[in-house]
Amino acid sequence: MANITGVWLGTYWQQNRPTRFEASLVQGGSALSGNVLDDNDLGEAFVAGEVVGRVVQFTKRYMTGSPIPIAYTGTIAEDEQSMRGTWDIRGFDSGQWEAHRTGENLMAELQARQAQALSLTQ
Repeated sequence: MANITGVWLGTYWQQNRPTRFEASLVQGGSALSGNVLDDNDLGEAFVAGEVVGRVVQFTKRYMTGSPIPIAYTGTIAEDEQSMRGTWDIRGFDSGQWEAHRTGENLMAELQARQAQALSLTQ
């Protein structure tokens, strides 16, 4: 079974428009949980799902905005450094997504830059 615990950077496409995201995922056995921060107005979401072999399935629920869950299904690459698949909002809308493992944490980088900018203005 693949292990996808870690930080992932990805993109999903909705109506041919890309949206970037950062996902922090934790896997225990086959159970999967974590947070996703989208680069859009909906912001942060929780995810819960499972990993079976190299197949990942999870549901994304935004903390604010739309209460409608979004179902994601995908395949994890053999080297466990990327994954891709499809997402679906109850048959209303759907599209493709992909993500790549990273050692970086964009939120930590953003907070560090904000702290540096604040110290320069004081």
